[in-house]
Amino acid sequence: MTGAPEYPFRNPTALEPPPEWAELRQDCPVAPIRLASGDEALLLTRYDDVRQVLSDPRFTRRLDAEDAARVTANESGGVFGGALSGASTMSGENHRAWRQLVGRAFTAKRVTAMQPRIQAMTERLVDRMVAEGQPADLVSSVGFPLPVWAICDLLGVPDSDRDRFAYWSDTMLSMTRFTQEEIDAAQAEFDAYLMALVAAKRAEPGDDLISELLAMVEGLDGRLTEQLLMGTAKGLLVAGHETTANMIGKMMSMLLADPARWQALLANRALIRPAVEESLRFDANPGFGMPRYLSEEVEVGGERLPGGTTVICSMAAANRDERQFERAAEMRLDRSPNPHVAFGVGPHSCLGQALARTELQTVLKVLLDRLPTLEPAVPAAALRRREGLIVGGLEQVQVRW
Repeated sequence: MTGAPEYPFRNPTALEPPPEWAELRQDCPVAPIRLASGDEALLLTRYDDVRQVLSDPRFTRRLDAEDAARVTANESGGVFGGALSGASTMSGENHRAWRQLVGRAFTAKRVTAMQPRIQAMTERLVDRMVAEGQPADLVSSVGFPLPVWAICDLLGVPDSDRDRFAYWSDTMLSMTRFTQEEIDAAQAEFDAYLMALVAAKRAEPGDDLISELLAMVEGLDGRLTEQLLMGTAKGLLVAGHETTANMIGKMMSMLLADPARWQALLANRALIRPAVEESLRFDANPGFGMPRYLSEEVEVGGERLPGGTTVICSMAAANRDERQFERAAEMRLDRSPNPHVAFGVGPHSCLGQALARTELQTVLKVLLDRLPTLEPAVPAAALRRREGLIVGGLEQVQVRW
């Protein structure tokens, strides 16, 4: 495996997939790769293989195991190492109990109740962007402020503290962008903040997720420990902020890159929901993928993989698998069904997917209503990717109206 290519692969442009995805899906669906740490792993690019591995409990999140490949260039392993210890690395019974608890609090009903507030906040952000004049950057004007506001609203974080979360979550998702000292300092600040927030909610509960989880924990003999509760809050903040913030910019870039897509949405608002799903499937710049550690030998894609192997599931490559999606290389706003795996699959699939979908649909609806003449201010080929982070995104998305 000395000739293993470096991973992640480079995209030709910000909205185009790396050519390696299609090549590997065709010729080498279980492919050796070299990570930023220098360690080697195996990359899965076919839909069926990715689904199998993400659903199989023998593929664990024990990425701190002695023989597991290190994902990032720094010691802690960022979000896949110690940064989100606790909730995200649990397996088996503990993880099922935790998912059940958080799932009871983080319900579709709660997210539905948040929708009017999310819409009002989106409208305020768009109004402010319009008032500041054009061209404007959708990423900094709407993409980043909205999801951090929503996740803080969910957790019960005061408005005055919400600006600090962007930096904290950036450091936790770093592969190469921050030094180990910067990451450690941000982690310590974040931990101290969350401990104080949990203590405040215990003393004075509110109508928020942390207060509700605390009430459940009290009645469950501490099955969800304070450390786990902090891991949950941290995981929701990072996942709920970075991934959705970046996806807003990428979705709008894809939909505006071809004027026919925007016109179709203006003519038929029933396309909003399927257009969001197709944007998630078609995302060519999702970031790293999902690593898994193999606890015992297992067969994947016709190959026997020994225990101790680290595999990376590329959900984005799987989402373009022609075996699963007809005309997979085309963005079709009315695609149905659309069983993409952008949110993962199985026991570790994204807990916040209802919230992410609500935010993406709401942003699209508000922009169609408020700015029907929206168009890109720079060509798609000139869009710049955010580099050095686990989650893929665009530095800016300049628009006019």
